[in-house]
Amino acid sequence: MKKSSILILTLLLAASIFVSGCAEDTDENTTEEAPAITELNFGYQPSTHQIAYMTAYEKGWWQEDLAPYGIEKINEYQFPTGAPEMQAMMAGELDFAYVGAAPVITALSRGLDAKIIAPVQIQGSNLVLRPEYDYESPEDLKGLKIATFPPGTIQDTLLRNWLKENGLDPEKDVTILEMGPGDAVTAISAKQVDAVFLPHPSPAIIESEGNGRSIVSSGEMEANHACCVLVASGEMIREHPDIVEQVVKTHIKATEYNQANLDEAAQIFSNKTSEDVEVVQKSLEEWDGAWITDPTLIENSTVEYANIQYELGYIPKPLTEEEIFDTSFYEAAVKEE
Repeated sequence: MKKSSILILTLLLAASIFVSGCAEDTDENTTEEAPAITELNFGYQPSTHQIAYMTAYEKGWWQEDLAPYGIEKINEYQFPTGAPEMQAMMAGELDFAYVGAAPVITALSRGLDAKIIAPVQIQGSNLVLRPEYDYESPEDLKGLKIATFPPGTIQDTLLRNWLKENGLDPEKDVTILEMGPGDAVTAISAKQVDAVFLPHPSPAIIESEGNGRSIVSSGEMEANHACCVLVASGEMIREHPDIVEQVVKTHIKATEYNQANLDEAAQIFSNKTSEDVEVVQKSLEEWDGAWITDPTLIENSTVEYANIQYELGYIPKPLTEEEIFDTSFYEAAVKEE
Protein backbone atom coordinates (compact mmCIF):
# COMPACT_ATOMS: atom_id res chain seq x y z
CA MET A 1 0.00 0.00 0.00
CA LYS A 2 1.25 3.49 -0.83
CA LYS A 3 2.24 5.89 1.91
CA SER A 4 -0.44 8.36 0.77
CA SER A 5 -3.16 5.74 1.17
CA ILE A 6 -1.93 4.79 4.63
CA LEU A 7 -1.96 8.47 5.64
CA ILE A 8 -5.53 8.92 4.41
CA LEU A 9 -6.72 5.84 6.31
CA THR A 10 -4.99 7.02 9.46
CA LEU A 11 -6.65 10.43 9.25
CA LEU A 12 -10.06 8.86 8.65
CA LEU A 13 -9.62 6.54 11.64
CA ALA A 14 -8.60 9.45 13.89
CA ALA A 15 -11.58 11.48 12.73
CA SER A 16 -13.89 8.55 13.45
CA ILE A 17 -12.51 8.17 16.97
CA PHE A 18 -12.81 11.93 17.57
CA VAL A 19 -16.46 12.02 16.41
CA SER A 20 -17.29 8.91 18.43
CA GLY A 21 -15.71 10.40 21.54
CA CYS A 22 -17.63 13.65 21.12
CA ALA A 23 -20.90 11.76 20.70
CA GLU A 24 -20.29 9.84 23.94
CA ASP A 25 -19.54 13.05 25.86
CA THR A 26 -22.73 14.61 24.52
CA ASP A 27 -24.79 11.65 25.72
CA GLU A 28 -23.21 11.74 29.16
CA ASN A 29 -23.80 15.46 29.61
CA THR A 30 -27.38 15.46 28.39
CA THR A 31 -29.90 15.80 31.24
CA GLU A 32 -33.54 14.96 30.85
CA GLU A 33 -35.97 17.80 31.43
CA ALA A 34 -37.89 17.46 34.69
CA PRO A 35 -41.47 16.26 34.17
CA ALA A 36 -44.10 19.00 34.37
CA ILE A 37 -46.19 19.11 37.53
CA THR A 38 -49.66 20.59 38.01
CA GLU A 39 -50.21 20.12 41.76
CA LEU A 40 -48.28 20.97 44.93
CA ASN A 41 -48.70 19.45 48.38
CA PHE A 42 -48.26 21.76 51.39
CA GLY A 43 -48.12 20.75 55.04
CA TYR A 44 -48.86 23.11 57.92
CA GLN A 45 -50.07 23.25 61.53
CA PRO A 46 -53.00 25.12 63.15
CA SER A 47 -50.80 27.67 64.92
CA THR A 48 -50.58 31.45 64.66
CA HIS A 49 -46.90 30.83 63.92
CA GLN A 50 -47.88 29.76 60.41
CA ILE A 51 -50.50 32.33 59.40
CA ALA A 52 -48.35 33.25 56.37
CA TYR A 53 -49.34 29.96 54.73
CA MET A 54 -53.03 30.51 55.59
CA THR A 55 -53.08 34.09 54.33
CA ALA A 56 -51.50 33.12 50.99
CA TYR A 57 -54.03 30.31 50.65
CA GLU A 58 -57.13 32.28 51.68
CA LYS A 59 -56.26 35.18 49.38
CA GLY A 60 -55.53 32.84 46.48
CA TRP A 61 -51.90 33.91 46.21
CA TRP A 62 -50.51 30.39 46.06
CA GLN A 63 -52.79 29.58 43.14
CA GLU A 64 -52.32 32.93 41.39
CA ASP A 65 -48.54 33.21 41.80
CA LEU A 66 -47.82 29.62 40.83
CA ALA A 67 -50.20 29.37 37.87
CA PRO A 68 -47.57 30.70 35.41
CA TYR A 69 -45.44 27.66 36.33
CA GLY A 70 -48.19 25.22 35.38
CA ILE A 71 -49.57 24.69 38.90
CA GLU A 72 -53.32 24.18 38.78
CA LYS A 73 -54.03 22.93 42.31
CA ILE A 74 -52.72 23.39 45.86
CA ASN A 75 -53.33 20.45 48.17
CA GLU A 76 -53.02 21.25 51.86
CA TYR A 77 -52.52 18.84 54.74
CA GLN A 78 -52.86 19.87 58.38
CA PHE A 79 -50.77 18.22 61.11
CA PRO A 80 -51.02 18.56 64.92
CA THR A 81 -47.22 18.76 65.37
CA GLY A 82 -44.02 18.71 63.35
CA ALA A 83 -43.16 15.06 64.01
CA PRO A 84 -45.95 13.49 61.89
CA GLU A 85 -45.55 16.27 59.34
CA MET A 86 -41.91 15.35 58.78
CA GLN A 87 -42.85 11.66 58.59
CA ALA A 88 -45.20 12.58 55.74
CA MET A 89 -42.45 14.52 54.00
CA MET A 90 -40.02 11.62 54.37
CA ALA A 91 -42.65 9.43 52.71
CA GLY A 92 -42.71 11.80 49.72
CA GLU A 93 -46.20 13.10 50.47
CA LEU A 94 -45.27 16.80 50.81
CA ASP A 95 -43.49 19.19 48.47
CA PHE A 96 -43.37 22.06 50.98
CA ALA A 97 -43.89 22.23 54.72
CA TYR A 98 -44.46 24.94 57.28
CA VAL A 99 -42.98 23.28 60.35
CA GLY A 100 -40.73 23.79 63.37
CA ALA A 101 -36.98 23.88 62.71
CA ALA A 102 -36.25 21.18 65.31
CA PRO A 103 -38.30 18.35 63.73
CA VAL A 104 -36.65 19.19 60.41
CA ILE A 105 -33.26 18.49 62.01
CA THR A 106 -34.46 15.17 63.40
CA ALA A 107 -35.82 14.18 59.98
CA LEU A 108 -32.67 15.31 58.13
CA SER A 109 -30.57 13.14 60.42
CA ARG A 110 -32.77 10.19 59.41
CA GLY A 111 -32.32 10.77 55.69
CA LEU A 112 -34.94 13.37 54.75
CA ASP A 113 -34.11 14.84 51.34
CA ALA A 114 -35.04 18.49 51.94
CA LYS A 115 -33.73 21.89 53.03
CA ILE A 116 -34.99 24.90 54.96
CA ILE A 117 -35.50 27.63 52.35
CA ALA A 118 -36.86 30.44 54.56
CA PRO A 119 -37.78 31.17 58.18
CA VAL A 120 -41.39 31.73 59.24
CA GLN A 121 -41.14 33.12 62.78
CA ILE A 122 -39.18 33.19 66.04
CA GLN A 123 -40.22 32.50 69.65
CA GLY A 124 -44.00 32.41 70.31
CA SER A 125 -44.56 29.56 72.80
CA ASN A 126 -45.43 29.68 76.51
CA LEU A 127 -45.17 27.45 79.56
CA VAL A 128 -48.63 27.56 81.15
CA LEU A 129 -49.25 26.43 84.73
CA ARG A 130 -52.55 25.58 86.39
CA PRO A 131 -53.83 28.49 88.54
CA GLU A 132 -53.63 26.65 91.86
CA TYR A 133 -49.84 26.25 91.67
CA ASP A 134 -47.42 28.92 92.87
CA TYR A 135 -44.41 29.67 90.71
CA GLU A 136 -41.26 31.59 91.53
CA SER A 137 -38.55 29.52 89.84
CA PRO A 138 -38.12 26.35 87.72
CA GLU A 139 -37.57 24.45 90.97
CA ASP A 140 -41.32 24.80 91.61
CA LEU A 141 -41.99 22.50 88.67
CA LYS A 142 -40.45 19.48 90.42
CA GLY A 143 -42.81 16.52 90.50
CA LEU A 144 -45.28 18.04 88.04
CA LYS A 145 -46.71 16.61 84.82
CA ILE A 146 -46.01 18.80 81.77
CA ALA A 147 -47.60 18.20 78.38
CA THR A 148 -45.80 19.35 75.23
CA PHE A 149 -45.17 18.32 71.63
CA PRO A 150 -43.41 14.99 70.85
CA PRO A 151 -39.62 14.44 71.13
CA GLY A 152 -37.62 16.26 68.49
CA THR A 153 -40.04 19.18 68.16
CA ILE A 154 -39.21 22.81 69.00
CA GLN A 155 -41.20 22.74 72.24
CA ASP A 156 -39.77 19.44 73.47
CA THR A 157 -36.20 20.47 72.60
CA LEU A 158 -36.47 23.90 74.23
CA LEU A 159 -38.25 22.65 77.35
CA ARG A 160 -35.79 19.85 78.07
CA ASN A 161 -32.77 22.07 77.49
CA TRP A 162 -34.22 24.85 79.69
CA LEU A 163 -34.94 22.39 82.52
CA LYS A 164 -31.37 21.08 82.34
CA GLU A 165 -29.94 24.60 82.35
CA ASN A 166 -31.93 25.28 85.53
CA GLY A 167 -30.70 22.20 87.38
CA LEU A 168 -33.65 19.90 86.72
CA ASP A 169 -33.46 16.45 85.17
CA PRO A 170 -36.20 16.27 82.51
CA GLU A 171 -36.29 12.49 82.91
CA LYS A 172 -36.50 12.34 86.71
CA ASP A 173 -37.64 15.65 88.20
CA VAL A 174 -40.73 16.12 86.01
CA THR A 175 -42.97 13.94 83.88
CA ILE A 176 -43.10 15.13 80.27
CA LEU A 177 -46.06 13.83 78.28
CA GLU A 178 -46.18 14.16 74.49
CA MET A 179 -49.40 15.60 73.13
CA GLY A 180 -50.74 17.65 70.26
CA PRO A 181 -52.15 21.11 71.02
CA GLY A 182 -55.80 20.07 71.22
CA ASP A 183 -55.13 17.15 73.57
CA ALA A 184 -52.82 19.26 75.75
CA VAL A 185 -55.38 22.07 76.11
CA THR A 186 -58.01 19.48 77.06
CA ALA A 187 -55.62 17.78 79.51
CA ILE A 188 -54.80 20.93 81.50
CA SER A 189 -58.45 21.97 81.48
CA ALA A 190 -59.39 18.56 82.94
CA LYS A 191 -56.48 18.77 85.44
CA GLN A 192 -54.90 15.67 83.94
CA VAL A 193 -51.62 17.55 83.65
CA ASP A 194 -50.22 20.38 85.75
CA ALA A 195 -48.67 22.45 82.99
CA VAL A 196 -48.28 22.67 79.22
CA PHE A 197 -45.64 24.15 76.93
CA LEU A 198 -47.33 25.03 73.66
CA PRO A 199 -47.16 27.46 70.74
CA HIS A 200 -49.73 30.23 70.40
CA PRO A 201 -52.65 30.58 70.37
CA SER A 202 -53.00 27.62 72.78
CA PRO A 203 -51.63 29.55 75.81
CA ALA A 204 -54.12 32.37 75.19
CA ILE A 205 -56.98 29.87 74.83
CA ILE A 206 -56.12 28.22 78.16
CA GLU A 207 -55.86 31.58 79.92
CA SER A 208 -59.14 32.83 78.43
CA GLU A 209 -60.90 29.81 79.91
CA GLY A 210 -59.30 30.34 83.33
CA ASN A 211 -57.47 27.02 83.26
CA GLY A 212 -53.90 28.31 83.57
CA ARG A 213 -51.51 31.25 83.44
CA SER A 214 -48.35 31.78 81.42
CA ILE A 215 -45.25 31.71 83.62
CA VAL A 216 -42.37 31.55 81.11
CA SER A 217 -42.25 32.53 77.44
CA SER A 218 -40.04 30.62 75.03
CA GLY A 219 -38.04 33.78 74.39
CA GLU A 220 -37.07 33.74 78.07
CA MET A 221 -35.85 30.17 77.65
CA GLU A 222 -33.77 31.14 74.61
CA ALA A 223 -33.84 34.66 73.23
CA ASN A 224 -34.73 35.01 69.52
CA HIS A 225 -34.80 31.27 69.03
CA ALA A 226 -35.81 29.82 65.68
CA CYS A 227 -39.25 28.30 65.58
CA CYS A 228 -41.19 27.62 62.39
CA VAL A 229 -39.55 27.43 58.96
CA LEU A 230 -40.48 26.78 55.35
CA VAL A 231 -39.03 23.55 53.94
CA ALA A 232 -38.81 22.35 50.34
CA SER A 233 -38.22 18.76 49.25
CA GLY A 234 -34.94 17.95 47.54
CA GLU A 235 -36.83 16.93 44.41
CA MET A 236 -38.47 20.37 44.16
CA ILE A 237 -35.14 22.12 44.74
CA ARG A 238 -33.34 20.11 42.04
CA GLU A 239 -36.08 19.74 39.43
CA HIS A 240 -38.24 22.86 39.88
CA PRO A 241 -36.08 25.66 41.29
CA ASP A 242 -38.27 28.30 39.61
CA ILE A 243 -41.29 27.08 41.59
CA VAL A 244 -39.28 27.01 44.83
CA GLU A 245 -38.19 30.61 44.31
CA GLN A 246 -41.79 31.68 43.66
CA VAL A 247 -42.95 29.90 46.82
CA VAL A 248 -40.42 31.94 48.80
CA LYS A 249 -41.61 35.15 47.11
CA THR A 250 -45.24 34.39 47.97
CA HIS A 251 -44.26 33.51 51.54
CA ILE A 252 -42.50 36.88 51.88
CA LYS A 253 -45.55 38.69 50.47
CA ALA A 254 -47.92 36.95 52.91
CA THR A 255 -45.62 37.57 55.87
CA GLU A 256 -45.30 41.28 55.12
CA TYR A 257 -49.07 41.53 54.66
CA ASN A 258 -49.72 39.93 58.04
CA GLN A 259 -47.22 42.22 59.72
CA ALA A 260 -49.10 45.24 58.37
CA ASN A 261 -52.61 43.84 58.94
CA LEU A 262 -52.65 42.15 62.34
CA ASP A 263 -56.43 42.13 62.82
CA GLU A 264 -57.01 40.64 59.38
CA ALA A 265 -54.35 38.01 60.05
CA ALA A 266 -56.23 37.08 63.24
CA GLN A 267 -59.50 36.85 61.29
CA ILE A 268 -57.89 34.63 58.63
CA PHE A 269 -56.62 32.31 61.36
CA SER A 270 -60.06 32.29 63.00
CA ASN A 271 -61.72 31.45 59.68
CA LYS A 272 -59.27 28.62 59.11
CA THR A 273 -59.46 27.07 62.57
CA SER A 274 -62.79 28.24 64.07
CA GLU A 275 -60.94 29.72 67.08
CA ASP A 276 -62.57 32.79 68.63
CA VAL A 277 -61.14 35.81 66.80
CA GLU A 278 -60.90 37.91 69.98
CA VAL A 279 -58.80 35.22 71.65
CA VAL A 280 -56.58 35.06 68.56
CA GLN A 281 -56.16 38.85 68.61
CA LYS A 282 -55.25 38.71 72.31
CA SER A 283 -52.75 35.95 71.55
CA LEU A 284 -51.04 38.03 68.86
CA GLU A 285 -50.92 41.05 71.17
CA GLU A 286 -49.37 39.13 74.06
CA TRP A 287 -47.08 36.53 72.47
CA ASP A 288 -43.35 37.15 72.24
CA GLY A 289 -43.19 35.81 68.69
CA ALA A 290 -42.44 37.62 65.43
CA TRP A 291 -43.02 36.66 61.79
CA ILE A 292 -39.79 36.90 59.79
CA THR A 293 -38.39 35.92 56.38
CA ASP A 294 -34.60 36.52 56.59
CA PRO A 295 -32.71 33.21 57.13
CA THR A 296 -29.72 34.93 58.74
CA LEU A 297 -31.90 35.59 61.80
CA ILE A 298 -32.28 31.89 62.60
CA GLU A 299 -29.24 30.09 61.17
CA ASN A 300 -27.17 30.04 64.37
CA SER A 301 -30.16 29.13 66.54
CA THR A 302 -31.14 26.27 64.24
CA VAL A 303 -27.63 24.83 64.19
CA GLU A 304 -27.68 25.03 67.99
CA TYR A 305 -30.85 22.90 67.99
CA ALA A 306 -28.85 20.24 66.17
CA ASN A 307 -26.23 20.36 68.94
CA ILE A 308 -28.90 20.14 71.65
CA GLN A 309 -30.64 17.22 69.93
CA TYR A 310 -27.30 15.45 69.66
CA GLU A 311 -26.70 15.96 73.40
CA LEU A 312 -30.22 14.68 74.13
CA GLY A 313 -29.49 11.57 72.06
CA TYR A 314 -32.15 12.34 69.45
CA ILE A 315 -29.75 12.40 66.48
CA PRO A 316 -26.49 10.48 65.86
CA LYS A 317 -24.38 13.56 65.00
CA PRO A 318 -24.75 17.36 64.86
CA LEU A 319 -25.66 18.89 61.49
CA THR A 320 -23.97 21.84 59.80
CA GLU A 321 -25.62 24.96 58.44
CA GLU A 322 -25.00 23.71 54.88
CA GLU A 323 -26.75 20.42 55.66
CA ILE A 324 -29.83 22.24 56.97
CA PHE A 325 -30.30 25.34 54.81
CA ASP A 326 -30.51 26.38 51.17
CA THR A 327 -30.86 30.17 51.29
CA SER A 328 -30.22 30.72 47.58
CA PHE A 329 -33.93 31.02 46.79
CA TYR A 330 -34.45 33.70 49.42
CA GLU A 331 -31.41 35.58 48.16
CA ALA A 332 -32.71 35.42 44.58
CA ALA A 333 -36.20 36.49 45.67
CA VAL A 334 -35.07 39.61 47.54
CA LYS A 335 -32.57 40.50 44.83
CA GLU A 336 -35.38 40.74 42.28
CA GLU A 337 -37.52 43.02 44.46
